[in-house]
Amino acid sequence: MSACCGPSRDAVSVTGPAEPTGEPVPSAGASSPRMIALPGGTFRMGTDDASGFAEDGEGPVREVTIEPFAIDAHCVSNARFAEFIEASGYRTEAEQFGWSYVFGGFLPGSLRKISPRLPEVPWWCGVSGASWRQPEGPGSDLAGRTDHPVVHVTWNDAKAFCRWAGTRLPTEAEWEYAARGGLDQARYPWGDELTPGGEHRCNIWQGRFPTHNTAEDGYRGTAPVDAFPPNGFGLYNVAGNVWEWCADRWSPGSPARAMRGGSYLCHESYCNRYRVAARTHNTPDSSTGNLGFRCAASP
Repeated sequence: MSACCGPSRDAVSVTGPAEPTGEPVPSAGASSPRMIALPGGTFRMGTDDASGFAEDGEGPVREVTIEPFAIDAHCVSNARFAEFIEASGYRTEAEQFGWSYVFGGFLPGSLRKISPRLPEVPWWCGVSGASWRQPEGPGSDLAGRTDHPVVHVTWNDAKAFCRWAGTRLPTEAEWEYAARGGLDQARYPWGDELTPGGEHRCNIWQGRFPTHNTAEDGYRGTAPVDAFPPNGFGLYNVAGNVWEWCADRWSPGSPARAMRGGSYLCHESYCNRYRVAARTHNTPDSSTGNLGFRCAASP
């Protein structure tokens, strides 16, 4: 797992107020109001680019045929997720476990000091009370962030939301087809240059990770779900901002699930996984402050 992507839940032990008691059954809901219908077709998936990570299975480039489908224009926002919670009474796994992973740079010193962290990735802290409602743990809230992507959601949480909404998670192939926006083998959703004309097109880390983020793109943490121009298919933030869960397993027989898109913690010095062909993974019960999702649907 890349350092910026987020560790799995079983990597540290955090004492929380509750243990999971099984997944609540969500009630029926409505489909996404902002889905984009795509015609499908054959495209070249993956990359053989030397700047990629061969160990992640990014290559080889291969032709993949996609059936017609629809996909959210942007990630599920805090406001939309709150509608799901209110209608269904669902409790996320982070709330059931009593903790989730938060980037340490967002925490006050007193909370950072008492939150367990991993020696190999000390910028990630297991914070008691962190959840989608309190993204940085006790004392934080969603004020000013209702239009930001919901975070601290596990793969299981995302699946529950999709059942309520009458949707599903996209496959990796669907996600990449949609993220490419009609471009063939471009490195990013808008082309091959990260900042064309000096313009920032996504929310990633600038500066020296993990000690100083210059926030030249305008954001230190998450950005609104519709920040920056959309790609050629009308999708927002398929590079950076938050990682997005996909339906697929990381590899055959693996319990881990694939994640796409990179996040605000990705930095070119070691983790340029905001490229459209990049991928990573986590266990389906893991949650972090840089991981969300968008929905898809079949005709």
